[in-house]
Amino acid sequence: MSNTTAPVPTSAPAATGGKRNSEPFKSPILHEVGLPMDPDNLYLQTVDVMLTAAEMIGVPHNIQLILAQPKNEIMVHFPVRMDDGSFQLFKGYRVQHNNAMGPYKGGIRYHPHVHLDDVKSLALLMTMKTALTRLPFGGGKGGVKCDPRRLSRGELERVTRRFCAAISHAIGPDYDIPAPDVGTNAQVMAWFADTYESLTDSNRSSWDAMRVVTGKPVEIGGSLGREKATGQGVVDVLVEMLPELGIKVDGMKFSLIGYGNVGSWTGRILAKLGAKMVAVMDHTGAIRNDGGIDTEALAAHVAQTGGVAGFDKNAPATGTGNGKAAGATAISTEEFYKTPVDVLIPAALEQMIKAQEASWIAAKVVAEGANAPSTPAGDRILSERGIEIIPAILANAGGVTVSYFEWVQNKACTSWSEEQVDRELNRIMVAAAHRTNKARREFKCDMRTAAYIAALQQITKVYEVRGIFP
Repeated sequence: MSNTTAPVPTSAPAATGGKRNSEPFKSPILHEVGLPMDPDNLYLQTVDVMLTAAEMIGVPHNIQLILAQPKNEIMVHFPVRMDDGSFQLFKGYRVQHNNAMGPYKGGIRYHPHVHLDDVKSLALLMTMKTALTRLPFGGGKGGVKCDPRRLSRGELERVTRRFCAAISHAIGPDYDIPAPDVGTNAQVMAWFADTYESLTDSNRSSWDAMRVVTGKPVEIGGSLGREKATGQGVVDVLVEMLPELGIKVDGMKFSLIGYGNVGSWTGRILAKLGAKMVAVMDHTGAIRNDGGIDTEALAAHVAQTGGVAGFDKNAPATGTGNGKAAGATAISTEEFYKTPVDVLIPAALEQMIKAQEASWIAAKVVAEGANAPSTPAGDRILSERGIEIIPAILANAGGVTVSYFEWVQNKACTSWSEEQVDRELNRIMVAAAHRTNKARREFKCDMRTAAYIAALQQITKVYEVRGIFP
């Protein structure tokens, strides 16, 4: 049986007590590149963690300067004809953080709160992910400020095609390769790729232009296993790291923030391994069932209704979700965070776990299925309470890893079986976990810092070999 009482410290003793710096933003690099000292700025938070790790291992000053700001920041405005005949002006971004290790790589999100600094943060995180997993990619990210739920299918297609046209000069199948993210999916990638292919002058190699994005439908070169890739990667990391933290996957209790693509796949895969999902929260509400929520039935409910709210506890169980009952009881946000679990998996948007939420959490481990789910204040409280954090650059790197597999398959004009994709994904995720644990032991630091250290060690080696032009 899993222990779901009050959380206890699980991290190894560290020189700093395993806690993050209580006085952030002290790196002189931040001032040197002119970043505003705003504690609520997500990019400042992200780059501060990176620079803290860089100082610990003595990354040269010039490399820290390079990594402290993206190489390119692209902002576009483009008009789109709406269904009623009117025109609406949309704002889009593409940030290219670093390409020392390979082409820029990163998703495109559609969300009403897309902001330049947020996109910059996600691009930096992608640089760290690809370095930690040793993929031959750099980091990039993009987004359009819109609410895809309020757009018709036709409007969504026109937004996608106009955005692609607006940034087509700055991307390419061997230069910058977008992918799906929050608010986008395989269909959006299909429209994006078709638009780029139509704009290219490659003529006889036009099909090769479809490599400009990953996360495509399988019918036009997408990879098997891509839809579940991020969730599968989260599970691979948990299976590898939880035993060292004193938790067995079989029988453990877990909760999820978000039950979209990442959350639902994580929940369903963990359930098949014998874990029990006892609470879920998303933008529509929160639910709980200590006897176990049927993960498959909830996925079907969310697909039909758009959220977890209304998941009736009397709904018929599918028998495949490892729960005694299909449904659950509605609970408050506070009750969700205070639900005793072994592992809490944030798999929604950034910055959801603030100081108050961090003080409520009753989990031993927080595994970041989403990027930057905690604020610096929340992060420090979790550390002070002895709650281990498996950081996003490790936990959710499965998506970019299988995107890499898709890119490789497209270049080789071949396709892999889902078993091969899963096998190769597991190999890469386990190796990244081992690098993180090695850095954690060597530098006696928390796991987030350790993951950044392992990533920065690779980037530093690349710059040592390549040098800096001229």
